[in-house]
Amino acid sequence: MKYSIVSYNSNYPVRDFIHRVITWCIHHNFEIYISESVYRMCSDLCKQSPIITYTDEEAVEKSDVVISVGGDGTLLRAARLVVGKNKPILGINIGRLGFLANIQHDKIETALEYTSDSVFDVDSRALLEATLPDGSIHYALNDFLFAKGSNGSMITLNAYYDGMFINKYWSDGLIVASPTGSTAYNMSAGGPIVMPGTDVMVLNPVNPHTLTTRPLVLPANKTLTITSDDENQEVIFSKDGEISDITGAELVVKIHRSEHSIDLIKLPEQTYFDTLRNKLMWGMDLRGNKPDR
Repeated sequence: MKYSIVSYNSNYPVRDFIHRVITWCIHHNFEIYISESVYRMCSDLCKQSPIITYTDEEAVEKSDVVISVGGDGTLLRAARLVVGKNKPILGINIGRLGFLANIQHDKIETALEYTSDSVFDVDSRALLEATLPDGSIHYALNDFLFAKGSNGSMITLNAYYDGMFINKYWSDGLIVASPTGSTAYNMSAGGPIVMPGTDVMVLNPVNPHTLTTRPLVLPANKTLTITSDDENQEVIFSKDGEISDITGAELVVKIHRSEHSIDLIKLPEQTYFDTLRNKLMWGMDLRGNKPDR
């Protein structure tokens, strides 16, 4: 088994956990690849050196399993590195919530032992795919976002599904979320939670001007098209929080489920509903903690 590490935060305790992963891999005679930038985070801690590459891309290419050390943002970046490469991701959570990177730091060695025999379970998560007017193709594990520009004005966007007109949205923006992304910005904006594996996407306006405008769940196997016909408005397009383009008039973006997916390694006892209860505190009854009167 060959491992690689992806991480983007050198603050404590991230570097200590990177060191723990490196130490475990070397002690168990597994190859571990990390980029120069990741190695610089913890070089002073390492008594034995991993195999160092120039870039994260090269480290990922040489490995069988990609280890993301950080929060969900780090895992989203790691996901972009493995699109089309069929390499599972082990997400170690050092962040606050950890919906995607849900291996807690006290389970690092257990998770590594579980993966080392190549018998691990994977949670396959579908990607959304967007084609921009210039022909470029972009992927999102969580969501695509169309947001208002620097002038702060609300934007007007048109939505079509399979060639049929849905609505003209006047809002702060539009979220197009996958089931995985339904618990991210979509949930914060009042959208529904969708179980991963459901073949749908969510179209959710952000602060729409019309109170009757609500989120819409659509089958993901056909194309959702977002357009703009206002020459004077600025629209910012982003994928999983990464701004990839700023577009204005005559915007045409086509979105559907991608043929690619991301495999997340999970421990045997983990379920999606456990994650919802633990991270969102579903069912927690705080009434017993009320002060006496």
